[in-house]
Amino acid sequence: MNHNRNNKINQITEDSLIIGIDIAKETHYACPLDDRGRELQRPLGFSQSLEGFEDFRANVDKWLQRHKKGSVLIGFEPTGHYWMNFASFLMEADIPFVVVNPMHVKRTKEFDDNLQTKTDLKDARVIGKLVVSGYFSYPRIPDGVEAELRNGSSMKRKLKEEQARLKNQMTGWLDQYFPEFKTVIKGFGQLACAILKHTPFPQDLIDSEVEELVLIYKEKAGVRSPAKKKIQEMKHEATRSIGLTQGTEMAR
Repeated sequence: MNHNRNNKINQITEDSLIIGIDIAKETHYACPLDDRGRELQRPLGFSQSLEGFEDFRANVDKWLQRHKKGSVLIGFEPTGHYWMNFASFLMEADIPFVVVNPMHVKRTKEFDDNLQTKTDLKDARVIGKLVVSGYFSYPRIPDGVEAELRNGSSMKRKLKEEQARLKNQMTGWLDQYFPEFKTVIKGFGQLACAILKHTPFPQDLIDSEVEELVLIYKEKAGVRSPAKKKIQEMKHEATRSIGLTQGTEMAR
């Protein structure tokens, strides 16, 4: 299928019912239009639930009969993640759908009524008109192994972002309360995490003997063989630390 704009427009005929959908978290709005972009009725809301989706499908059947249309094409913005549930329902119901570019919607809104204001009813109408004008694309929905790989890749990316955020947070904390820590241990390995969890402040290290610290990290943190040399170096740096000493209870 040729996906250029002219061919997209040619696919929409007098027999076509176009429905623009404004996707939201709880309530979506559907606006039915004819092939010339004329609004057939005011936008209708339906919930993000199986009951809401079934109500929408029933209304589609009613609109097809009422306006004597033989085919339907749904259009919506693929923003956020709420559209995925609706798209899955449409695929199972064998109802064709397309997506429109959110930037096109944003730029087109003020042509509709000379205002850039956002309302669910207005957006549904604008989305429908963009579909009529051929400004849409066909989404590629992965399934099977491809869907698993996509979700796994997305999860990996989010975990790496979260890991980087936590490392930055821990580094900022160390810069304030124990800046010398990083001169002894680079990064946040098992021993570093054990020290930060059980003896995070210089005074904690100063008040304990090396053997006591080894026992703490081994029994409480599960460090199999805590490096005594590193712990000794950390104790030494603790005695000359310039870290803050106030507000440590909340910082802990």
